Amino acid sequence: MQDVVVIWLDNQIDHNNADCQLTIAQLEHITDNVTTFTDNDECVEYILNCNDHQVCLIVPGALGQYLVRCVHDIPPLHSIFIFCQNKSYHEQWTKHWNKIKDVFTDISSLCQAIQNTFLQDEPTVTPITFVPSGKRLDLLNPSFMYTQLFKEILFTIEFEDKHIEEFVRHHPGLITLDCTHSNDVQQSVRDYRTKKPIWWYTRGNSLHSMLNDALRIMDGDVLVRMGFFVNDLHRNIEQLHKEQFVNTPWSSLVFTVYRGQGLSHSDFEELKNTIGGLMSFNSFFSTSMQRDVSFSYAKSNADNPKLVGILFTIQVDPLRSTTPFASIGNYGSFLQEHEVLFSMHTVFRVHHIKLIGADRPLYEVNISLTLDSDEELRTLTDHVRRESRLNGKGWTRLGLLLIQLGQHDKAKAICDTLLNQTLDDTDEGLIYYQLGYIRFRQGFFQEAITFYAKSLVLLEKSVPANRPNIAASYNSIGSVYVCMGDYRKALEYYEKTLSIQQQSLPANHPHLATSHNNIGSVYDSMGDYRKALQCYEKALSIRQQSLPAIHPLLATSYNNIGSVYDSMGDYRKALQCYEKALSIRQQSLPANHSDLATSYGNIGSAYNNMGDYRKALEYHEKALSIQQQSLPANHPDLATSYNNIGLVYDSIGDYRKALDYYEKTLSIEQQSLPANHPDLATSYNNIGLVYNSMGDYPQARFYCERAVQIARCSMSPNHPHLLTFERYLELVTNRLQRSSFRTIK
Repeated sequence: MQDVVVIWLDNQIDHNNADCQLTIAQLEHITDNVTTFTDNDECVEYILNCNDHQVCLIVPGALGQYLVRCVHDIPPLHSIFIFCQNKSYHEQWTKHWNKIKDVFTDISSLCQAIQNTFLQDEPTVTPITFVPSGKRLDLLNPSFMYTQLFKEILFTIEFEDKHIEEFVRHHPGLITLDCTHSNDVQQSVRDYRTKKPIWWYTRGNSLHSMLNDALRIMDGDVLVRMGFFVNDLHRNIEQLHKEQFVNTPWSSLVFTVYRGQGLSHSDFEELKNTIGGLMSFNSFFSTSMQRDVSFSYAKSNADNPKLVGILFTIQVDPLRSTTPFASIGNYGSFLQEHEVLFSMHTVFRVHHIKLIGADRPLYEVNISLTLDSDEELRTLTDHVRRESRLNGKGWTRLGLLLIQLGQHDKAKAICDTLLNQTLDDTDEGLIYYQLGYIRFRQGFFQEAITFYAKSLVLLEKSVPANRPNIAASYNSIGSVYVCMGDYRKALEYYEKTLSIQQQSLPANHPHLATSHNNIGSVYDSMGDYRKALQCYEKALSIRQQSLPAIHPLLATSYNNIGSVYDSMGDYRKALQCYEKALSIRQQSLPANHSDLATSYGNIGSAYNNMGDYRKALEYHEKALSIQQQSLPANHPDLATSYNNIGLVYDSIGDYRKALDYYEKTLSIEQQSLPANHPDLATSYNNIGLVYNSMGDYPQARFYCERAVQIARCSMSPNHPHLLTFERYLELVTNRLQRSSFRTIK
């Protein structure tokens, strides 16, 4: 109940009274956001200012009867609960006010009702993945893979108090016993150690909501910060599981638990298509042995038009599954009886679905905990481990996973820490290599070269010259030189890479495809489109033989072939390739991944070249939105998007807007690229042409002249771009001369 404020208004509240203290304590088990008032006006004013929260108001009967007409229509007020001694009397008048949920005479029933009302929103963010039976493994939802890998990696790491301290500094108050936002970090650590992790998870504050949200969007920053808690909670469940279900009377007893929640309509459609297949709750999740408790949650969700109410009926066979789960009735914070908590990323087999609501979308779904002998699950798990290609262990492996997810700052922080701890040359070389890749992805190219060079020196000391690690270093250095515009050096390093790989790898190995692709990209940048297309098609052919159908590297191949067709003026073929690349990336990458932005930008450029400016602008703005969320403000990819949007406005004759975007592009490039980079030449040329269109020929000539100067330093004499820039300079110069001649006359 992260966004809910519970307000208790009663003129008789006395914080020194034991009963009052107990009532507040029980409300705080539901949410850490409980506020009390004894003054009506102060309470109403507070509700009026709660614009960012939903308000739950608890009032006594007589006061409520007077106050409800004053507050009922205030927008932040979500619901009213009457807390009184005479239930039957107050039930009569409350029927006329739809925000009044019910009348209560005891605090336990009141707390349960508040939970039923507000916690129905929580399951909509509980991360769930569906895997239909027989589904091709290359079409697997990426959230299933990343959650499994994150779990496996975290459980190999030894966390210390310093990791808890780091969490407390970012989230003060979440692990303090009194829920205050204390600056005493050490006291918070002591508080945390006094209770079991299950107690903290079931406490009712924002801790488990934060974890669920982070797992839903794979927020690496929050997940790494919460790593100690995920690990501790899993170990706590694991320990209880051994005590309760290993060699005990419960071991051979098959039993049923229930979970009531809501699913979005799209998720429900996925669930219906998963009958006979697998589904996973990617976070920790609780169930009840009492059907009616879970049914009430399912029923309340069915009242929400955006949701389908779901009652999961879950069969568990402890003897045939070692998946950790535990009965936590005596261990949780709220001491709810008959509650069973499962560890994160627990996988179930879906059996059947039946409608149980006569007047609302309410369904019972029968599922069972997967058995250790489940062949489909074993195949799925092995595939995820194999496809991740995450080498190393512990923090090193976690750093690689964060890089895959595009969480570069957190990955760099982990690598910096590891660098201070390692004494082994090989390990140090691999860490420098990771740092080089991170800085490369962030656009800090000179730093990337420095890290890669350090990595290469250390690796050459410790491994033979033809080993794959050496080839990978050459390849990475080549990639940085491409981004810096030094194509001759890039080609030199890429060809070194290919030479090693041809000696040590099979002819259809994916790494050979990468090298052909990279050499193609250099020829593409140098304007030799025939050679570029040959290399790109070799890469695609190898990848189609050796990789799953939605592997991101296939998207890269389609994207690059599209780029060559774009440069050759065949925009229809370019668009077809770009759309294939986008389709693969949407199925295999997180929604905010920078490669998706690249695809959107390329499709936008194709539409721009075809004259469909509305669609072009739509796709370029999608690309920019992703990049602004995931990249530093001066990253070259942002410059590319600004340039592309500028091109669209240029094409539709809105020269002021075009100039604004071109100048943003140039500003970023001047900060992040070498002074003679070809992209700078393109930006100077674009600005010059806008001034030409606006009739400002002196400015036009200045910028076009600068474009030609840079291009002559960084491109071959017959490069198509250089020849184009020279033609534009000649055109602008002639117009300036004619303009000057007319002025003299």
